[in-house]
Amino acid sequence: MRERSIWRRMGDAALSIALLGPVGVMAQEGSLPSPAEPEHGHGQADEDWLATMEGYLFDGAVVLATVVSIAGFVWVAWAGLTKFNEARNGRAEWGEVGLLGIAGGALLLVITFLLTTATEDVIDAGMT
Repeated sequence: MRERSIWRRMGDAALSIALLGPVGVMAQEGSLPSPAEPEHGHGQADEDWLATMEGYLFDGAVVLATVVSIAGFVWVAWAGLTKFNEARNGRAEWGEVGLLGIAGGALLLVITFLLTTATEDVIDAGMT
């Protein structure tokens, strides 16, 4: 039993080397693609690396805010479909569906406004 686990470990190591070996060779040859510059605040890597890092941080914050906004849109859609199904089956009133539609629409407008305003404010703050 002990010998089998050693052979299994050796097989796993050989598989790892076979799969990851070309990646190491490419990195040593320098044939990997260069990273994309951030959309805002990028500087020369040798001169102003802090501005480049701020640009990457800004891009990450915009992506995170967009993901949170998308989650809000999905949540409102899911709640609307659930409430519609309940009303269709007679477990909820149709007025509740309308109320959820109005409240959900207002929520989506607020989310969109806040996302747009925050993004513009950060851009205007000198991240261009």
